[in-house]
Amino acid sequence: MEKGTGSPAAGGSCPQKNAEILSSQYGINLFLAGLLLTFAWAVHAVGISKSHLLSYLITLMLIQLLWMLWYLCRSCTQRRLIRDKDTHAGARWLKCGITLFAVITLILDSFKIGYYIDFSNCLSPTEGIFPVTHAAHTILQVYFLWCHAKDIIQSFKTLERFGVIHSVFTNLLLWTNGVLTESKHQLNEHKERLITLGFGNITIVLDDHAPQCNCTTTTLCSIFSQGIYYLYPFNIEYHILASTMLYVLWKNIGRKVEHHQQHKTPFKFHGITVGMIFGLIVLTSTIAVVVVYLIQIGRSKIKSELALTMFYLHAIFVLALMCTAGVVALLIYRLEDRSLDNSKNPARKLDAELLVGTAAGSWLLSWGSILAIICAQAHPKYTWFNLPYSVLVIIEKYIQNLFIIESIHREQEKANDDIKTLRIVTISRGSTLSLTPSYKEIYNGRAARDIGELPCLVSSSICARESDGGGGANEETSQGNSPVMRSASEFSFYSRSSVADNKRRILKNIAAFLFLCNLSLWIPPAFGCRPEYDNGLEEIVFGFEPWIIVVNLAMPFSIFYRMHSAASLFEVNCKT
Repeated sequence: MEKGTGSPAAGGSCPQKNAEILSSQYGINLFLAGLLLTFAWAVHAVGISKSHLLSYLITLMLIQLLWMLWYLCRSCTQRRLIRDKDTHAGARWLKCGITLFAVITLILDSFKIGYYIDFSNCLSPTEGIFPVTHAAHTILQVYFLWCHAKDIIQSFKTLERFGVIHSVFTNLLLWTNGVLTESKHQLNEHKERLITLGFGNITIVLDDHAPQCNCTTTTLCSIFSQGIYYLYPFNIEYHILASTMLYVLWKNIGRKVEHHQQHKTPFKFHGITVGMIFGLIVLTSTIAVVVVYLIQIGRSKIKSELALTMFYLHAIFVLALMCTAGVVALLIYRLEDRSLDNSKNPARKLDAELLVGTAAGSWLLSWGSILAIICAQAHPKYTWFNLPYSVLVIIEKYIQNLFIIESIHREQEKANDDIKTLRIVTISRGSTLSLTPSYKEIYNGRAARDIGELPCLVSSSICARESDGGGGANEETSQGNSPVMRSASEFSFYSRSSVADNKRRILKNIAAFLFLCNLSLWIPPAFGCRPEYDNGLEEIVFGFEPWIIVVNLAMPFSIFYRMHSAASLFEVNCKT
């Protein structure tokens, strides 16, 4: 914080810093209160019911709705004013992604409304009010993020800080609620399957929050209850994406930005065919493995062991390919000498922190599995596949994080585009110049028609002069010698350009391949294919309850890591 400068900007820095600290503390306390309320409901604390938790969440959503409406109305009245924008925040592909997850979240809310109608006799009214409020909250929030995710707020900054941070932690609490509800469902299914693997010494007590009354329409109730849990992964991703976009908006409040031209980087399929083909093969095979796994697991001990073996072998192969691709990309970066962009960028900084922070979740699970394999007294055959799988998970995330973080910090390659517009000048006898066409014009088979308007490239102290009327003979001599020099210049330029294009093409294919691989590895844990539950070895070594707590805490971060990595790799592909 600057002091003693006497400038208005410096004088205003102290209250703005205090406002940032106060708003962050408000958000943290808001989140902790909701977190404890969620925990109390999960452990069936005396006097705490689900209606209390839902009432708290409904109140938070209504407050956020009021703030967003106020902000939108104020923006409409000031729409003619020119506002600063953070060009790195709220990318179009990120908005499209959150819109897709929001649409599926609305389907989830409709299922919850139908579920409440069927069990209305024994459910609290808050369970019917919650999905309606949540649907309205989702629609308005997506519209708000589409229109204002790039805003750099410079007015009502103190009030806006509290409004934005309230929105951040409201989404985090909704994410926590979704994670807990989905985890409890997965845990119940896991307890029912444990006995088939021969772990009968583990006490199976289902944590059931089912309504204590009969459904009015049995078929519809079954569809709603099962469909809700298959849609929760998308709801979870929606809220965590919304909270990250809102956090960037909060960090940008009052920020001073440099006005410079931001190059648009649209996504193109051209040149990434190889990466897309291999990535789609991995995606298709992963979906097939997940389907077989969910069908076979829990049927019998033999089928469960075969399902686990199949999962581990497939995951080992995919992770090995991803490690190889990541190492190749890093080696290409080492061969290049390009500076890094270290300018202040809240969105990029948050991306890097989320990659490392959320990777810690799967690293925790992997080290737990490694220790369990080392310390266990008995080792069924299928558990040995867990060792290379766990080691590769650690290495792959380490390599991938290095690749992504370096990619998003590398300055965009401008030379490759600029060099195509340079005109190569060859200077022959006397002062006569012969201007050769640009590479772009050579490539397109066009001759330069506007030579007189183009800049010349002149080396050392040689300067360009227009030839006078008596230069006809010199022109002929120049034109006679220029093809040789022109060919040498073109060959040198083409070689450099070809090498750079090949490197860029390889990097784009690697980014596309890793993008689809991360989507593939997001699917299994998101839809219930979790060998950390079904393996059973860790539960024997660490104990059932301790290991389940570790899995339930770490798994949401591991799932989010894959989706966030996919989003970051999409950006890398566009930027490369």
